Amino acid sequence: MHNKPEFSSASDILVSSPAAAKHAPALPAAAAVADIEVSWARHLDEVREAQRLRHQVFAGEMGAQLQTTMPGHDVDGFDDYCEHLLVRNSSTQQVIGTYRLLTPAQALRAGRTYSDGEFDLTAIDALRPRMVELGRSCVHADFRQGGVIMALWGALASFMQRNRLDVMMGCASIPMWHNGIVSGDAAASIWRQLRAKKQVSSEYTVTPRLPLPLEQLDDQVDVEPPALIKGYLRVGTEVIGAPAWDPDFNTADLPMLMQLDRLPARYRKHFLG
Repeated sequence: MHNKPEFSSASDILVSSPAAAKHAPALPAAAAVADIEVSWARHLDEVREAQRLRHQVFAGEMGAQLQTTMPGHDVDGFDDYCEHLLVRNSSTQQVIGTYRLLTPAQALRAGRTYSDGEFDLTAIDALRPRMVELGRSCVHADFRQGGVIMALWGALASFMQRNRLDVMMGCASIPMWHNGIVSGDAAASIWRQLRAKKQVSSEYTVTPRLPLPLEQLDDQVDVEPPALIKGYLRVGTEVIGAPAWDPDFNTADLPMLMQLDRLPARYRKHFLG
């Protein structure tokens, strides 16, 4: 989920800052796939590697107007509270993928989640003690294939189990141009399709603080949802509200919620063992 959040905490064993990262638990051997290595950032230099990749993808490719404090890096006020998951090319040690995670305890220390800035999350307040916010997810353009995504998701599932957390929340972003269509129209079309297919949660509904003006957009254009959104839906993630407009990232953001106990059986075996 792109976090900008796009999903630390319930337990003191979690890394609350780069300085404390030496206490991070080791990832299982299964987290390494072929020429891919997955690890947690253990010091500030590794966090900076993730921030450089994020800047390259968000500012360089997407044209985001990042409110960063360090040129060439995507840095914001949540980074010091988050755990940073890194995927490296094992041959070059280049960071080629990243997620950041904000755990319940760290969200309390930060004062809120990133998503609280985009949505009124009152509807999911009861889930917060068990909820990790995922965000700032991105993969280098040369490595956008299934192995990197599966390695990230496998490590996320392991993290959740280890820390007895079972809810993940974040945003899936639709860039300004999606399949040649302006993202407002694309998002309106995708939102219409999600509702028609009953893929929008009837149990939880959050409200965007800056709603996409759906009534002014063409929702009849034929738009396929981005592969990442389809992947999230396939593993049981629910859309929990209408899209918000993020002017800094120039994206339409869909709020999404995954509850691990609702994973389809075929994915539960893969991710949860």
